[in-house]
Amino acid sequence: MAFAPSNHIKTLVSNCLYHHTLQLFTELHLSAHCSISSVLPSVIKACSFAHCHVFGTQLHCLALKTGSHSESIVSNSIISMYAKFSDIKSARLVFDTMPHRDPITWNSMINGYLQNGCLDEALETFKDVYLIGLVPKPELLASMVSMCGRKMGSRIGRQIHALVFVDERIEKSVFLSTALVDFYFRCGDSLMALRVFDGMEVKNEVSWTAMISGCSANQDYDAAFACFRAMQAEGVSPNRVTSIALLPACAEPGFVMHGKEIHGYAFRHGFESSPSFSSVLINMYYQSGESPHLADLIFERSSYRDVVLWSSIIGSYSRRGDSYKALKFFNKMRTEETEPNYVTLLAVISACTNLSSLKHGCGLHAYIIKFGFSFNISVGNALIDMYAKCGCLDGSLKIFLEMPNRDSVTWSSLINAYGLHGFGEHALQLFDEMKGRGVKPDAITFLAVISACNHAGLVTEGQRIFKQVSADCEIPLTIEHYACLVDLLGRSGKLEDALKILRSMPMKPSARVWSSLVSACKRHGRLDIAEMLAPQLIRSEPNNAANYTLLNMIHAEKGHWLDTEQVREAMKLQRLKKCNGFSRIEAGDQSF
Repeated sequence: MAFAPSNHIKTLVSNCLYHHTLQLFTELHLSAHCSISSVLPSVIKACSFAHCHVFGTQLHCLALKTGSHSESIVSNSIISMYAKFSDIKSARLVFDTMPHRDPITWNSMINGYLQNGCLDEALETFKDVYLIGLVPKPELLASMVSMCGRKMGSRIGRQIHALVFVDERIEKSVFLSTALVDFYFRCGDSLMALRVFDGMEVKNEVSWTAMISGCSANQDYDAAFACFRAMQAEGVSPNRVTSIALLPACAEPGFVMHGKEIHGYAFRHGFESSPSFSSVLINMYYQSGESPHLADLIFERSSYRDVVLWSSIIGSYSRRGDSYKALKFFNKMRTEETEPNYVTLLAVISACTNLSSLKHGCGLHAYIIKFGFSFNISVGNALIDMYAKCGCLDGSLKIFLEMPNRDSVTWSSLINAYGLHGFGEHALQLFDEMKGRGVKPDAITFLAVISACNHAGLVTEGQRIFKQVSADCEIPLTIEHYACLVDLLGRSGKLEDALKILRSMPMKPSARVWSSLVSACKRHGRLDIAEMLAPQLIRSEPNNAANYTLLNMIHAEKGHWLDTEQVREAMKLQRLKKCNGFSRIEAGDQSF
């Protein structure tokens, strides 16, 4: 049989052997052994998946030189390639210079925008598609709806849903309906998600999985399990992804037994050894707190440990507060030559933060710089927080100044760092600079600013910021905002104002709110109010020994010795003991 270069190249691409494809094409091109236009789309695809930007630019030049760019299939491939390289400007330039655009051209350009998070540009291009009379494919609409869900484009997503409903030319598909279910859950409209789901004529395992995942994400665990049972009753078998979607719900109190049942189901159906499933299973067992030994057993028995599995076990130990064990596993991971990703590093940074260990933190920071992770925004934000909590404010500021890109979390992290170190005025100046540079503050930013005012005793400024957030309908006030303001007012002796805030709260006060107020009343000699509010604190957190100790001190200061004895007896009956506080100091290579 004669050697057919185009078929051989297509076979290599279909087998994901992208670098082999590029090598073969180079050899064939140098020997002038193949027709350029027939293989160029396949080679461009291989180049985009291999992330060879320079080679891709050379292929574009070759297409221009040979005239192959005039063929839509070649130019469409070039647009998709540049989009994968995150070079959306070059992709748009190719699109704008095309003499003829077919439906695939428009889809490639819109998908390119969506892949790079450019929702506004994707919508503008989509409008152009619709105006020239082309009917959008359901797969394209599903991608747009998904992006609306991730970017919180609730209004746009609903408009697309309406378009699908009124335009009979648009093909109805399970894929699009599933994307709409996911979109409405992300927007917090679970009723609309249920309506879309109920209206689906055909429901596959992906549709049921989206429903289960949405209920679980909204913490409606009973509904998630009800969907899981209904799915099986309808004769649709849950797959690995369905089980992964349900496992986080099993970490909640009272649901661990369901998690063990899913574990058994996975074992019977042969996907319990999948690294992605094992990693979620490890998280479930650790978060539940009931069976951490099972999580260790799953990890030790895993025949293949990828970066996801390592990140899961390291993150689990870090969240539990067993930071030394997390660092030990990180070192073991590197010994076994598994390269960490930014998720792994975030877990290890968290472990260093929990230890307040500047020595471990600096060592990890050096590793991050050496292996090129310092450009990741999430990693930079975590380092700012770590240096601040390890007592090195200069380190936080240095990270901030060296970051090439900053988001609202970056600014919030440094504002919080200034607050922790008592530099409230600096925090407020940074907040003003943030707004001046056009970075929109979010709920976390405002919490960091109010907290900074609290640490520095800036009462007037703190109240002003809180009123500013209250007036902004786009930013919801959380219990943390109220707790911080109550603590600020209480510490400054403005107890009546603090009580007024407590009464006006739209949600039930948390234990932190009651604790702040009771402690403030005791500190400022208002023992009558403290004694009146203390029972509320006990009811909000009945298993916290510190609350009983605080009530005991209030009774003792008022001379109510009988009440003091009753509190002690209550603690004995519940077997509550106050935890001891520990201090840790690093001096050189030694810790004390």
